[in-house]
Amino acid sequence: MSEIIQKNIPPDAGAGGGAALMVSPRKKAKLLAAPYSIWAAGFIIIPLIMVLYYGFTAANGSITGANVAAIFSPVNLKALMLSILFSLVSTLLCLIIAYPVAVILAGFGRGKSGFLSLIFILPMWMNSLLRTIAWQNLLERKGVINAFLSSVNLPELYIINKPPAIILGMVYDFLPFMILPIYNAVSKIDPDLIHAAKDLGANGFQTFTKVLFPLSLPGVISGITMVFVPALTTFVISDILGGGKILLIGNVIEQLFTQDSDWNAGAGLSVVLMIFIVISMYFTEKYDGGEK
Repeated sequence: MSEIIQKNIPPDAGAGGGAALMVSPRKKAKLLAAPYSIWAAGFIIIPLIMVLYYGFTAANGSITGANVAAIFSPVNLKALMLSILFSLVSTLLCLIIAYPVAVILAGFGRGKSGFLSLIFILPMWMNSLLRTIAWQNLLERKGVINAFLSSVNLPELYIINKPPAIILGMVYDFLPFMILPIYNAVSKIDPDLIHAAKDLGANGFQTFTKVLFPLSLPGVISGITMVFVPALTTFVISDILGGGKILLIGNVIEQLFTQDSDWNAGAGLSVVLMIFIVISMYFTEKYDGGEK
């Protein structure tokens, strides 16, 4: 009987049964994740369920697909196509600007690049609405830029309330989201791989296309996703810099919720945008998975 009792007693059980009171790492992780789980349920899961409910129901509560199918109306389809076009252009411009910047930052090493990265992150500390209004003041017909151009006898710039102003605002607003993931990917590349490619006779273009860019592709995909998704759904930038004259799909959804109080139609169009987000997340997971 004593042997059976000894077998059932944990070997680490010491004086006072202290080991028995210890919490396992798995339970400790669950306890630490509990606040985030509550936050995620309240601000992510429940809102998504509400969007899906309103998106697939009519005002009387009956199930319908008319709210989602409304995306094919001429007005909504034009707004969606404009949103996709503006998002693609702004994402491409962010990539063209961010990639060389990320490579230059990675070349400085961890010490100096940290300070230089902070310069690009600093504007993000300011509210996005204030940054957009600042660009409105710079670009308006009697703004700072045109005042400077006229003072030096140069042609004034009239892009406010036009597509170039919206794209400029998107690029400025979302550029840090492209720089940071590419910088993280490039900084992890072993410099010896670059030197080895050059020693084997590869020129600069071959080194970039065969070594540098393929190894940094996970960061590029992450940056594209982080820029394309918010650019596709934005409505503040187009509303302020576009003067309300250019409707993107985000503006249409915002008007349905705030002005028309038509939650069902607004949620239906939001479901369409969620499809694009899910597709973007799929490609991000697919390419980022190869990095692990």
